Amino acid sequence: MRPNTGGQFREGAGGETTLRARNMPALRPGRRPLSPQWFYLLLIALLITFAHAADEPFQVKVGNLVYSMDQKTSVCFADAFLSSTGKTTGVPVRANFLKLRLGDEELFTTPFSVFTGTGDFKLTEKERENLRSYLRRGGFLVASPGCSDKEWNRAFLREIEGVFPDVKLETIPMTHPIFDIIHKVPKLTLTKSSGTTMLKGLTIDGRLALVFSPDGLNDTHHTKGCCCCGGNEIAQAEMMNVNLLMYALLY
Repeated sequence: MRPNTGGQFREGAGGETTLRARNMPALRPGRRPLSPQWFYLLLIALLITFAHAADEPFQVKVGNLVYSMDQKTSVCFADAFLSSTGKTTGVPVRANFLKLRLGDEELFTTPFSVFTGTGDFKLTEKERENLRSYLRRGGFLVASPGCSDKEWNRAFLREIEGVFPDVKLETIPMTHPIFDIIHKVPKLTLTKSSGTTMLKGLTIDGRLALVFSPDGLNDTHHTKGCCCCGGNEIAQAEMMNVNLLMYALLY
């Protein structure tokens, strides 16, 4: 297990490639934390050290992906959870998204990215290759359609099956650490309909690398000029996005 805090993918002495922050000491892979709280404290201590030692203040950067032949992206996925994470945990998180093209090498400079939008789409071969490498080499992805858009959901499921034909999305139980690592989220309710929903995950080499929500994690309440008028969203979206970011950094 290693803290995953940003920087670049680097090749180790044994040839393995991992996502490591600048000057981040490597921890032995494959080990789960004895206690998330201990590694949470260790992470904050390391980040504070980097911030003082670096020429520029260290910040965890989160990507908002630009993708497909028509360069789709989303302006209606709220970035409020970024500043909320910083205030709640003390971790220096950049307060707005970094626009990243899925087909560019810059993708590999951030440990956590958001993949969202509306409507049908088709990834290029380079984007599929980068997506596969990003997740296999330590990156973490949150995928969710704008306002539970069914057309985007179908396109995403088709593309992820093409990228990882041998790995299946599975329902994540509510006992998983992503539901209480920072905020306790006992259930996921919807803003415009009754009942609850569940998240799905893609596990790669024993690590949860991708979380997919067919219902919107957009948190449009914290956006300007956006309205989930005809669709649905998860009411606990901001808290869940904070949890997912911290999980990605700690595991």
